[in-house]
Amino acid sequence: MEMKVKWLVVISIIVLALAGCGLEEKNPLEGKVKVGVMLSENGLGDQSFSDLAFAGLTKARDEDGVVIEYLELTETDTYEKGFRELVANGNDLVFALGFTGQEELEKVALDFPDQQFVLVDSVSEAANITSVTFKEDEGSMLAGIVAATVSKSKVIGFIGGVEAPVIQRFEKGFIQGAKSVNPDIVVLTKYAGDFDNDGLGAQIASGMIDEKVDVLYAAAGFTGVGMLKEAEKRGVYAIGVDSDQYFYAEQAVITSMMKNIDSALYDIIHTYKGSGKIQAGHIELGLAEKGVGLAPFRVLELTEPEQKNLDSLIEKTVSEMK
Repeated sequence: MEMKVKWLVVISIIVLALAGCGLEEKNPLEGKVKVGVMLSENGLGDQSFSDLAFAGLTKARDEDGVVIEYLELTETDTYEKGFRELVANGNDLVFALGFTGQEELEKVALDFPDQQFVLVDSVSEAANITSVTFKEDEGSMLAGIVAATVSKSKVIGFIGGVEAPVIQRFEKGFIQGAKSVNPDIVVLTKYAGDFDNDGLGAQIASGMIDEKVDVLYAAAGFTGVGMLKEAEKRGVYAIGVDSDQYFYAEQAVITSMMKNIDSALYDIIHTYKGSGKIQAGHIELGLAEKGVGLAPFRVLELTEPEQKNLDSLIEKTVSEMK
C-alpha cells in the first residue's frame, strides 16, 4: 500500500509538471520583426520631419505587427550610444533619422557588419547601410512655382535650418521654380542655424515680411513652424514642408511640400517583413517615385485663369521629371 501511495505521488508530480509546461506563456515578441529607430536631434514633436517619419513607423506597427523601439538623443547623450543600444537589443533593422548622426552610425556599422542599418536624408558608402534620400529640389520647385504665381509684391522668402546639402536642395529648387515663372522675382534667403527654435523662425519671418515678402517657405523643422505662425499673424502666405502643415496656420498655409518619409519607411519595413531583405545601396525618391509632391491647396483665392495657369505649370514640371 505504501508503495502505491509513493507511485501516486510521483505520477501526480509528473502530471503537474507536464501541465505546467503546457501552460507556460510564450514570448509575445517571438517571431516578430523588430525595428530600432534613433531619432534626429529634434526628436518627436517637431511637427515636421521626425513626426512624419514616426507616422510611417506607427503604420508598420499597426498594420504589419512590427515591434518598434525608438530612442531620442536626450536619452542617450550621443548617437553612437543609441545605435549600439538598438543593436544590442536585437533589432532586425536600425534606422537613423537625419544626416546629423551619419558619422557615428558609420562607426557603429563597421563594428556590426551583419547588422542592417538604414540612413534617412543622407548617403553612406557603407555596405550594410541603405541610404534613403529625397529629391527635395524637385518638390521645392513646385513650391517656388506656387509662391511666384500668388505673390503680389514679387518678393518671396526662404528660411533654412542649417546650411547643409539637404537643406540647400530645398533652397535651390524653390528659387529655380520661382524664376521659371518670373525671372525677375526677388527671393530672400536666411539660414537660422537651428532646427528647434520657433521664436527665431518667427523673428526671421517678421524681418522678411518687413522687406515686402508676401510668401514664405522654410525647411527648418520646428523653427519653420514659427515662420508659419508669424505669416498668419502678419497676414501673408506660407508654404509648409515635409508634412501637410496647414493645421498649424490655417489662414496662411496655402499648401505644403510633402516629403513622403512616412511612406518610404513603411515600404522598407513592409518589404523586410515579407522577404527578410531590403534594397541595398541608395534609394532616391522624387516626383516620379511619388517621394515628394504638394499637399492640397487651401486659403488661396485665385481667378479661374490664374488657377489654370498654376495647374498647367505644376503639371508641366511634374511631367518633365518623369
